[in-house]
Amino acid sequence: MATRRDAREWIVQLLFQLDLNPVDDVGKVLDRFWRDHAPEGRIRRFVERIVRGVFSHRDEIDTVLKGALEHWDMERLAVTDRCVLRMAVFELLHENEIPPVVTINEAVDIAKYFGTVESGRFVNGVLDRISQGLDRPLRSPAGDA
Repeated sequence: MATRRDAREWIVQLLFQLDLNPVDDVGKVLDRFWRDHAPEGRIRRFVERIVRGVFSHRDEIDTVLKGALEHWDMERLAVTDRCVLRMAVFELLHENEIPPVVTINEAVDIAKYFGTVESGRFVNGVLDRISQGLDRPLRSPAGDA
């Protein structure tokens, strides 16, 4: 049985593919991906919601990221770090039922998994800067404030 952690790893893999091989229709990429993976419905819906959300809000996400990056250009980021950051920023901005600390912790762990320990530190610093500007509690879903 797949977990949300598995889902986030799949999300990063899909975003990586979309970053290196841009397409107009993310649905075809998702359909191809699901041929090799068989998660339960709620995990699949979570993956698709986040991937489609990042895909459709990419300009907004990148603007937020550029504002939080110090001495870095988006193009200079490791592709895996950029994908992890995009996933996490989408969650921070649009997935109000997920507490920001959960999003940040998962992103840091996934950045370390796909990158390096330094990737984890870098992602943590960027997301911490972004989370300070959120208008919702960091340790609970937005509706629990």
